[in-house]
Amino acid sequence: MSAPTTSSLRFRRLLLTGAAGGLGRVLRPRLKTRCDALRVSDIAELGAAAPGEEVQRADLADRAAVFALLQDVEAVVHLGGFDPIVAANIVGTYNVYEGARRAGTRRIVFASSNHVTGFYRQDEVLTPAALPRPDGHYGLSKAFGENLAQFYWDRYGLETVSLRSGSSFPEPKDRRMLATWLSYDDLERLVVAALTAPVVGHTVMYGMSDNAVAWWDNSSAHHVGYRPQDSSEPFRAAA
Repeated sequence: MSAPTTSSLRFRRLLLTGAAGGLGRVLRPRLKTRCDALRVSDIAELGAAAPGEEVQRADLADRAAVFALLQDVEAVVHLGGFDPIVAANIVGTYNVYEGARRAGTRRIVFASSNHVTGFYRQDEVLTPAALPRPDGHYGLSKAFGENLAQFYWDRYGLETVSLRSGSSFPEPKDRRMLATWLSYDDLERLVVAALTAPVVGHTVMYGMSDNAVAWWDNSSAHHVGYRPQDSSEPFRAAA
């Protein structure tokens, strides 16, 4: 299966893992408009399925359950995994990639993290080519996920956009977030661009809005077609 062209913007079936988490709850209704069927999954309670949804709870560490999740799925937005780190972010992410390979899924949008490069200084503007310098075990596990994505692209042709996302909240809460903020609308734009760009291979990019202060430079990922439209600047005085 191949991802639809940007002229179509619609999938037959998408899988959203981590759908009960903070960003999963934001993206769940927004992704539903992009597909005929949205399969949502989490280890936590997901509520009843809305029209056009398929609710399928699964533990990412359960290989059989994850393989079942991937059946008949065109593309995945993989937000699932946090704690325990080894089970969710290491074993779970491997299960998602291996399940996608077996099912013939062609693209994954992987929720990496800016914590992959968290030990660089704030006066350094980083590109996606910056070598990982994780600032904790969580960032270390996301660096593993990016390496896994590269391996599955090189060996099997499974495409991934790894999103080193910043701080996605209704508004920036502090000075740091003036640089790292990603609005919910820009989050949707970012994920949709990552799903629908014609060719991505394995692309790493940072997730942030069009903020006046920026620690990250996404120019090498312009082929994905993400164009942020919001900015943290109106919140500067409050932050």
